[in-house]
Amino acid sequence: MKTKINWRLGLYIGFVFILFLYGVYSLPTPSPTTNFIKPTVQVTKVIRVVDGDTIEIEGNIKLRYIGIDTPETKHPTKGVQCFGKEASNKNKELVEGKMIRMEKDVSETDKYGRLLRYIWLVEPHATKSSELFVNDFLVRQGYAYASTFPPDVAYSKQFVVAQQEARENNRGLWSMCQ
Repeated sequence: MKTKINWRLGLYIGFVFILFLYGVYSLPTPSPTTNFIKPTVQVTKVIRVVDGDTIEIEGNIKLRYIGIDTPETKHPTKGVQCFGKEASNKNKELVEGKMIRMEKDVSETDKYGRLLRYIWLVEPHATKSSELFVNDFLVRQGYAYASTFPPDVAYSKQFVVAQQEARENNRGLWSMCQ
């Protein structure tokens, strides 16, 4: 009787082991190009600046800066707003033709299909902490307003502080567009 139990137990353990091996070897093998987790931070090159808060990056992808809004330069009904050209020119000076680091918040795109990202200017030999945070810079220097739309709120408090600083110091649009 004892040998029957051992034989059945051995058969059961062998069966479980075979199932385990089958499960392990039937899983897909990830290739170097397969991303199971989509990265939230990427580096790319800016191809052209559309306006003060919108750019085009490699792959002909339009990207809208999260958390800020600059005066319009190409809006079909609003026309060119006060300080719009200055904001667009400053954005061009900062990022056109340069490498940027993009950070995603919650939303992938806006209602126009543009990527939504926070942007840092990637300088040679710069550390992550010394990179210029473009969204913040544009607000802090008075080229943009803080403009947060939930759920993308990671830096909203920082942008409000930057706007207060720009306004108190009459920078950019705060000195010309009131």
